[in-house]
Amino acid sequence: MTDGSGRTAFPPAPTGLGALSATEIMAGYRRRAFTPRDVVDDTIAALQATSEACNAVVTPMYEQARADADRLTREMRAGEAKGALAGVPVTIKDLVFVAGVPAYAGSPMNKAFVPEVDAAVVSALKASGAIITCKTTTCESGYKLTADSPVTGTTRNPWRLDRTSGGSSGGAAAGVAAGCGPIAIGTDGVGSIRVPSSFCGVFGLKPTFGLVPRSPGFSPPSWASLAHTGPITRTVADAALTLEIIAAYDLRDPASLPVSPRRFDTNAAPLNGIRIGASVDLGYAAVSPDVRAAFNKAIAILDSCGAQVTMDGPGLDPDILEHTLKPIAFTEQAAAVATKTTADLASSEADYRDVVSAGRHYSGTDYIEAGYRRGQARGAFVKLFERIDALVTPTVAVTAFEAGQIGVGTIDGSEVDPHLGWSPFTWPINLAGLPAATLPCGFDRDGLPIGLQIVAPWLDEPTIFKIAAAFEAAQPWAKFWPQLALREQSLAHVKA
Repeated sequence: MTDGSGRTAFPPAPTGLGALSATEIMAGYRRRAFTPRDVVDDTIAALQATSEACNAVVTPMYEQARADADRLTREMRAGEAKGALAGVPVTIKDLVFVAGVPAYAGSPMNKAFVPEVDAAVVSALKASGAIITCKTTTCESGYKLTADSPVTGTTRNPWRLDRTSGGSSGGAAAGVAAGCGPIAIGTDGVGSIRVPSSFCGVFGLKPTFGLVPRSPGFSPPSWASLAHTGPITRTVADAALTLEIIAAYDLRDPASLPVSPRRFDTNAAPLNGIRIGASVDLGYAAVSPDVRAAFNKAIAILDSCGAQVTMDGPGLDPDILEHTLKPIAFTEQAAAVATKTTADLASSEADYRDVVSAGRHYSGTDYIEAGYRRGQARGAFVKLFERIDALVTPTVAVTAFEAGQIGVGTIDGSEVDPHLGWSPFTWPINLAGLPAATLPCGFDRDGLPIGLQIVAPWLDEPTIFKIAAAFEAAQPWAKFWPQLALREQSLAHVKA
């Protein structure tokens, strides 16, 4: 993988323990090279420095994290520590409940709300021994694809502070990209894991709808039929390990799937026999030249890994944004605040109020008709996956734009919807409920990361991990760090 100038770019890695992968951290514990307290101290230092620059943290949980680390340090010394992620730092997006910790969800309306219970994913992570370090920034109720909100302000990209982190899991992705711990939990209603992961140059996974329970959470939830929960990491192995822990059946979530515990193979192997369909624009999207170029190089890499790559796609309705997504997403967003008054929404962003207003003006018939069209789109993917094993597209049609903006209105001379039109590859996958991941595949001319999206059939996360692991081995991206991650730190411990 090269930077925008065509030069191979391998900047030195940060020396803080928070920049290690989860698998490296656990290997270090087995060697007794460092302790959970060492890791947490370095991770907190990185979080504090990164949040000062990028505004990634909403609510620090540092004292509790240190206490958990001290307990796990004692248990490890006694040979009593248990759990697949024992001693590994994890951050939690502020749309996901942590008991006793404020859950603002980017909204001034929630300024006094403190949940009494953990979300199912948080319970699972705690049971695995993971250490929760903080809540990370999001936009208001996750309504847009940046992490800016009236509660926290603008979240910035560690690769360039004048650019957005993307969102709505922007604080999560910025933290992982800057070496603030190996794992973040995000949510994804129209691309909110994949967009910031693409913009920040990390790996992000949206699992099959219902594989990871979303309960308990805000009720009714925003984007109720669209939202997924999943991991953001630097490596494929860390994402697979996290998904093994958080994927579970939970009766409290009516969409939860009654599937057995799963294990995923992330050993790199040739892709011989894997049929991959590739589409740079899904037949309707405007795409920036730099993204097109990086995508073409990425599919050449997949071909070199042994995959059978053909140009193919689902053949979706070019008006799917206006005719299908908006009537569903905006109506569900409006329903989430149906009991709120104009006064309640007065402190919300104007764009958020516009979305709620639009949602309130769609009729029940509009919503149901959009559901029919959604079914047609799902059927198109069913037919597509009779021909291929996976689909690859760009993750986002552009790279990170100016911080503080909702989006861009023009791509390569074509006008697009500034709210959602510049991310035309992510939200169709939410409408279908399919699993999808983004991995770093290059840089634009300004040195900003570009992502490749991998989509597989329902519950076929193993194929995503197989393709991603092969690409990761062929073009390792974890060696690339934003300049912000190379900050000077006074560390007592270094990578052993």
